[in-house]
Amino acid sequence: MTDIVLKNKPLVEAIFELRWNLENREGTEVDPQYKLLVGRIFDRISGDYPDHVSLPAATMPDEFVAYVVQHQFRSHDTVWPLVQLGPGVITLNETQTYVWSDFRERIEKLLKALIESYPDADKGLRFNRILLRYIDAVDFDYEREDVFAFLLSHLKAGVDLHEGLFEGTGVPKSPIVINMGFSFPSTKPKGAASLRFFKGERDNEPALLWETHIQTSGDDVPAGWESILTWLDEAHKLTHEWFFKMIDGPLLEKFK
Repeated sequence: MTDIVLKNKPLVEAIFELRWNLENREGTEVDPQYKLLVGRIFDRISGDYPDHVSLPAATMPDEFVAYVVQHQFRSHDTVWPLVQLGPGVITLNETQTYVWSDFRERIEKLLKALIESYPDADKGLRFNRILLRYIDAVDFDYEREDVFAFLLSHLKAGVDLHEGLFEGTGVPKSPIVINMGFSFPSTKPKGAASLRFFKGERDNEPALLWETHIQTSGDDVPAGWESILTWLDEAHKLTHEWFFKMIDGPLLEKFK
C-alpha cells in the first residue's frame, strides 16, 4: 500500500516538534540564548518563510513560557507550512499540501538552521524530545451512526460497551465526548507509539478524528541532526504502515 496516492486525504495536520533543555534559574526554566536565537534563525529561514508573526505568548514574562511557541514564520499570510518557535521548542506544521518528501526536506533545512543559529550550539543545545504527529479526520454523523461500530469496522479500533449501560437507563448510545488513547513502546524508532481517537469538527462539520504520533525523549533522543533524520524516517515508516492498516477497507476506498 505504500504506493497508493489518496486524492481525498483525511489529513488535518502533520506536525514535527523538537525540544531542547532549558536552564533552571531559581525554579524557573529559561533559555538564555532565546532572544538572540529568534533573529538569527529568521535570517536563515526567511527565504522560505519570510512572513513573521508574534503570537500573544510573546508578550508574557520568560518565566511563564518554557516550551510555549511565541513566533510563527510562513511563506506569506495564512499559508502553510509554517514554522513555530518558542523557548526550548521548534515545530514544523503542514496541512493538506503535505507530502512526506517535501516535509522531510523542510525538517532537514530547519534542523540545520537551528543548529547554525543557536549560540555555542555544541555546548548549549541538548535535545530532549522529538515528536512526529499526524491528525486525520472523517466526517461523522453522531446522531444517525454508531461511532463504536464505526471504530471497529472502519478503523480497526473496537470498543465494547455493554448494551445494558444504555437499555432502559435514559442514556443514549451517542457520546458527547470521545477521548480514547493508547500508547505502546517502540523499538524502531526507539520511543513510544501512540493512537488517540476523539470527537471534533472539520470545516465546521462533526467529525471523528484520530491522532497517530511517535515520540522519543530523554536519553533516547539522538544528538545530531543526521541521527534525528534517521529517527524521523523510521517514525514516518511506522505511522505510514499503521495508517494504511487502519483504513484498509471502506475508508481506503473513500479516500482514494
